[in-house]
Amino acid sequence: MSLNETYTREVDISIRITNVPKNVIITSGEQDSIRITISDKGFNLLSAIYTIKSQSIGVDFDRHAELHGTGRLSNNDLRRLIEPYLPASTKLESIKPDRLTFFYNYGERKKVPVLLQGNVTPQQMHFISKTTISPDSVVIYASRQKLDSIKWVTTEEINHNDIGDTLVINTQLQHIDGVKMVPSHVTACFYSDVLTEECIDNIPIVGINMPQGKLLRTFPAKVTIHFVTGMKNYRRITAQDFLVVADYQQFSKDPSGKCTITLQQKPEGVTRVKLETTQVDYLIEEQY
Repeated sequence: MSLNETYTREVDISIRITNVPKNVIITSGEQDSIRITISDKGFNLLSAIYTIKSQSIGVDFDRHAELHGTGRLSNNDLRRLIEPYLPASTKLESIKPDRLTFFYNYGERKKVPVLLQGNVTPQQMHFISKTTISPDSVVIYASRQKLDSIKWVTTEEINHNDIGDTLVINTQLQHIDGVKMVPSHVTACFYSDVLTEECIDNIPIVGINMPQGKLLRTFPAKVTIHFVTGMKNYRRITAQDFLVVADYQQFSKDPSGKCTITLQQKPEGVTRVKLETTQVDYLIEEQY
């Protein structure tokens, strides 16, 4: 008696674009899905659900492709495609979405960078020393108008808290209607390190923009630099990674007679850099 009752169920159906010409790129994905609502008596409904779930319904490209890189199927078009797969007694109540749109082009493409989206925070006394994306750029296929407007693509949101070690995430790229991305996913790596405050001595002071035949001598000739970095990063840092300069065009105009020095170069992953002194005495020697 129960199986003789009429029931209503929602079922997902796979839709694929068929007979696509070799010079055409489907930019909205060659396979999609829609959700239908069907009703029938018990056994017939079970049979209909099994049949429709095991099918992938083809949409003929030539029949539904329009100009300007768009193809459309109306609700009636979808019904004509789906109903032959249903038993005669099964009623197709509704289709969601009630129409289907796909996009295509003839190979127009562009390479754009990938940007991370989300928030990743380290544990206390740690910091994110390095972040990488692989690949760091992807090729996108879309209409000419969209290609001109898209400057980059982003990952789906990545949110993680209290990481204390390397975090590796394989993430999809954020979907954009009518845009195909190759590849469609990237690998993001977040490297965590323990914060440490360190210093390096004997960083030489280099004179820049010196007139020809003149040599700068500073007192002292070398300085100490204090900075904060990760423990792993600190083991790789040497004095050669820093560049401290004295610019002749600036200190030659200083009435105090002192030479101001500045940090012009520092290694990656170093923050809160501070020179032990920012002014030194100097002499200008003539070279013959």
